[in-house]
Amino acid sequence: MIPTKTIIIGTRTSKLALWQTNYVKQMLEAQWPGLDCRLETFVTQGDKTLDKPLPEIGGKGLFTAELEAALANGRIDIAVHSLKDLPVAGSAGLTVGAISRRADVRDVLVAREAWTLGTLPLGATVGTSSLRRKAQLLHARPDLNIQSIRGNVDTRLRKVQENQYDATILAAAGLTRLGLETHIAQYLPLEVMLPAPGQGALAIQCRAEDTAVLSLLAAIDDAETRVCVEAERAFLDGLGSGCSLPVAAYATTQDNEIMLTGLVVAVDGSRVIEVSDHGRDPHQLGAQLAGKALAQGAAELLSVEI
Repeated sequence: MIPTKTIIIGTRTSKLALWQTNYVKQMLEAQWPGLDCRLETFVTQGDKTLDKPLPEIGGKGLFTAELEAALANGRIDIAVHSLKDLPVAGSAGLTVGAISRRADVRDVLVAREAWTLGTLPLGATVGTSSLRRKAQLLHARPDLNIQSIRGNVDTRLRKVQENQYDATILAAAGLTRLGLETHIAQYLPLEVMLPAPGQGALAIQCRAEDTAVLSLLAAIDDAETRVCVEAERAFLDGLGSGCSLPVAAYATTQDNEIMLTGLVVAVDGSRVIEVSDHGRDPHQLGAQLAGKALAQGAAELLSVEI
């Protein structure tokens, strides 16, 4: 029996956000025949402010605050987010009712020519507004000229095609979801570019007391993805840092254990702190690895001047 027959889903207006939301809608309707899912769109602060790098305008909650406010006041029943955009500190009265099965976690290089990271010309201009990507790029290629790039996926691709940049870095999952794989020049190895905590997964958020919606969402929650991303986000939380800082983390499961690697990188790429361990409790494992990173000087690398 369906706990409730109609739900309103909040989403951003970009092509990628709409794809992700429709994907969640289809999963819910497949699990609950007769359920009516309706979309309501929002333009977030992160979508409106395109003339400044993300770290300059705050980072935390830039793409989620409006959706969370609509959830809190009952205007919508669930909100769909890219998990990597959702601040680790939960909003009062809200919870993540489901996390989707993870897509490809890797970042990719989109280049003006058929270049790889290794063959980009000396001093090539690479567009990214992510300090995590910038730091790892400069660690691998200190000669690169890293410049801020904003806009949706189509806008960033166009800026490379129009020679405003030699290349840019995007999430593989986003390009794949939009059917734009032909633009990928190179899938960056995890040894070169570790992803953001939660990258490739979708977070479906709802009101913590809404038992009917929580029952619906339980049917589409992927338990394996959840424990992995919880470990990654616990690492981020343990460092006291937000999603705009140069922190990366990636977890997998093996034999009922979580294998977690965390990375903190100086923004100029000059120093890398890498920690890894395994355990069964995602929150404990993430906090433990954050402690190891802090013991090696991570706090100094995170106190960056933006």
